Amino acid sequence: MTVKYICRHCQTSIGEIRQEEVSEYQLGFHFLTPEERRDIISYNPNGDVTVKVVCDYCKEALEANPELSLLANPLQ
Repeated sequence: MTVKYICRHCQTSIGEIRQEEVSEYQLGFHFLTPEERRDIISYNPNGDVTVKVVCDYCKEALEANPELSLLANPLQ
């Protein structure tokens, strides 16, 4: 299984974990509410998992320009 981390705003690949056996507990998913899980984690048909997070660039841009958070895709 591969766990891919991408930026939810700019779609930049942030990193990935390639490991045959990795639990959701090891990844920290157990800290998420059911709503957060639906919003952040996607399970792909091939068994891979995509996790949407915010990259440093987008985080800085959103902090410097809070009005961007009101847009659907603020940094695209």
